[in-house]
Amino acid sequence: MSKSSTNSRLPRSTGTDMAALYTPNDCAKKVKRIVLHPRNKQIVDEFVTIVSMKDEFEKHDVPVPNKVVMFGPPGTGKTLTAFYIAQQLQIPLVLVRLDAIIHSHLGETGTNVRKIFDYAHSTRCVLFLDEFDAIARTRINKEEVKEMTRVVNTLLQCLDEFDSTSIFVAATNLEEDLDRAVWRRFDTKMRFDLPDDAARHEYVRLLIGEFAHETGLVERTSELLQGISFADIEQIMVKAKRKAIIEGSELSYTKMLASLEEYKP
Repeated sequence: MSKSSTNSRLPRSTGTDMAALYTPNDCAKKVKRIVLHPRNKQIVDEFVTIVSMKDEFEKHDVPVPNKVVMFGPPGTGKTLTAFYIAQQLQIPLVLVRLDAIIHSHLGETGTNVRKIFDYAHSTRCVLFLDEFDAIARTRINKEEVKEMTRVVNTLLQCLDEFDSTSIFVAATNLEEDLDRAVWRRFDTKMRFDLPDDAARHEYVRLLIGEFAHETGLVERTSELLQGISFADIEQIMVKAKRKAIIEGSELSYTKMLASLEEYKP
């Protein structure tokens, strides 16, 4: 990813540093090693096809989806999938910074939420908000401050008014905490789980790539890392490669074991 793309921000009119902008080329580099569950791959492929056939669907008075919510454990590919959707649609991805959205001053958070949606109305993009539960938490909780209840109300209005050609993608590890009214606003829902045997094997194979390794390492490592997220598998692999480079040797099962013990996912 180029330095200029990495540091690019939304225009100041949208709230200065509330988000980072990634071009389709940036997104393509991010998703070189993405492994999607067949169920989610089908959902994304169908979603992209429908969006690309917008005129045809409108001719038949069939709504075109533009809001996706992804939920599941950390490290299972939700963020990468948002980049993948942007890359497939060949439009920029706008990654919203939650720390810049949530404000201590009364009313400021709701204003910031509206600003990011206004930007998506004016500029076609995939608007991506991770840790979505931080601004979409259920209003039933009596301990929730009134300010956050107002934020949820603002969010609901923004979702109802979101009829642009942009796509809104939200991700959360805590789907049970989402307000039910917010949940109902999404026309596409994707569940993410820890990688199964096939996904784990494919991901290990992609991560090893052309790196010199002992015979059968993909299979043995895939079995070793059962029950571990994609993100943790990547970190363990990075540690093992570092060991191999330091020693000037090939990747081995022994190095994988040592890396797993050190990383302790």
